[in-house]
Amino acid sequence: MMDKTTQLALSKVPQVTLLFWIIKIAATTLGETGGDAVTMSMNLGYLVGSIIFGVVFLVAVAAQIRATRFHPFLYWLTVIATTTIGTTLADFADRSLGIGYPGGASLLFALLMISLFVWYRTLGSVAVDSVHSPAAEMFYWVTIMFSQTLGTALGDWAADTAGLGYGGAAVLFGSLLALVALAYYCTKISRTLLFWAAFILTRPLGAVVGDFLDKPLNAGGLALSRYSASAALLIFIVACILLFRQQAAPAVKRESIRVERKPETIDQ
Repeated sequence: MMDKTTQLALSKVPQVTLLFWIIKIAATTLGETGGDAVTMSMNLGYLVGSIIFGVVFLVAVAAQIRATRFHPFLYWLTVIATTTIGTTLADFADRSLGIGYPGGASLLFALLMISLFVWYRTLGSVAVDSVHSPAAEMFYWVTIMFSQTLGTALGDWAADTAGLGYGGAAVLFGSLLALVALAYYCTKISRTLLFWAAFILTRPLGAVVGDFLDKPLNAGGLALSRYSASAALLIFIVACILLFRQQAAPAVKRESIRVERKPETIDQ
């Protein structure tokens, strides 16, 4: 006898709403100021900073995967971990390895595409609403880490090498995000494609805003303390989480078939 049952696979990622994008931009900006605070203000360097934030990233992802339901603070802590490691890794690739912004951005873009390709080939979907298993979560966080790192390199490339400055780069990436939002509401382009495009673009926007806050006046910044800027951004993120309720992404239905055997009878 076969019995078909339906189970709900609970999601541990939040619904993608306006609040999600507001916190995401704040988290990416915090990643820039926080990463620079460790590598530059503390003079630990990009390699040591990458090791420190790499450990934090691994611990946060492990905790996120072990969790049984959506925890806003744990989720956003993991996002912040991806964006801080993204900042230090991008700076290490661009500057310490000597490949520059074009080389760093190209390498990171290739890694991001490989991550998405392997994820899709393995599980059949890279959509956010499919993240409901440990394997999908692992792909999700690795892809996010690569996207955050790529975004840092793109932000630095636009602001420095392209000569746009922090204000010009912020306008550029803000305009690109606006185009993605317009495409979401006015076209039928894949929502998954638009999500990842927006997710990637919020990182360079946060990177240039973070640099604008803490870079010297003669470099076009506001010369704010990296520590105070990071603290202010962290307080803002915590306030958003406490004041505005976030819900987990909709649960996904999974069907399973259970086979029951009839009890055997023994002839007397």
